[in-house]
Amino acid sequence: MTDLLGGFGSDLSTKLADRWLSLLAMGGALFVAACAAAGVLGQAHALDVARLIDWISARAKDPAASTVGGQVVLFAAVLAAAAAIGLAARALGSSVERAVLAADWRSWPAPLRVVAERGTARRRIRWDAAHQEYSSLWEAAARAKALRRPHDPEARQAVLRGRTAIALERPDRPTWSGDRMHAVAVRLRRDHRLELDRIWPHLWLTLPDHQRAEIIAARTAVTRASELGAWTVLYTLVAFAWWPSGVIALLLGIAAHRGIRRATDGYARLVEAAVRLHTRELAQQLGLDCDGPLPQDFGDRLGALLGSAPPVSPSNGDEPA
Repeated sequence: MTDLLGGFGSDLSTKLADRWLSLLAMGGALFVAACAAAGVLGQAHALDVARLIDWISARAKDPAASTVGGQVVLFAAVLAAAAAIGLAARALGSSVERAVLAADWRSWPAPLRVVAERGTARRRIRWDAAHQEYSSLWEAAARAKALRRPHDPEARQAVLRGRTAIALERPDRPTWSGDRMHAVAVRLRRDHRLELDRIWPHLWLTLPDHQRAEIIAARTAVTRASELGAWTVLYTLVAFAWWPSGVIALLLGIAAHRGIRRATDGYARLVEAAVRLHTRELAQQLGLDCDGPLPQDFGDRLGALLGSAPPVSPSNGDEPA
């Protein structure tokens, strides 16, 4: 469930992508400046601003840079480099996003898969311990309530917050953001036996335009936050030649970590809300009667309508003409 939009909403996505281009070029220009500073100053003179100004002044006095033609060529070269780096950051951002959401981690190459499996197992152990503690406190609170005895819910709520900080549902992926998206499918399957991957393409076509726009914007926020992670990687590489770049990478990494979590949580909430609010309308369009609260087997009945019949075996062995 890494990208529920699939090919839907491509027009709005294209418009948003056009807006990104200027942002990517700006980010690329800043990265080009950082690379130039790294080349001029290095580690030995990392904070020598005067040295950098002298270098820029010397380049500005170069005959090639003093003519209009030379300035145009220089500007075009810097712009092209910035745009190329921006596109590279976008491509790297998609890899960061894939790693963070980790929907397909079981198909990763062996070394990465082993690391992801161990991380998932550790998170699952922590979650199980928190869940067991929460269950014990919940049962104690239920007994106290039945006996009309006072009880303090604060300890139980604190354990619940700790469990949620690990994952909303029992971990299935090595990252919090990945499990946040996975939790949507788990909850819908548990509550109504709804298979999100199956119903989403059909549901998407029935959503109002403004709601689709909100979901696309939320999905875009996940991608943009992942691109911050890509810039973190790029600035970390420059830090080997110029240590202030490492400070920039640290700040970007913190922003990317928080941004990805916040964006993923917002996207997951919108997807789950859309399914719960509009699945009934989809069922009615398919002729399924669903008055009143949705039954627990609702997903089975809807899935039967959305599923395709298996291939029919030919009555004889002859190939059709």
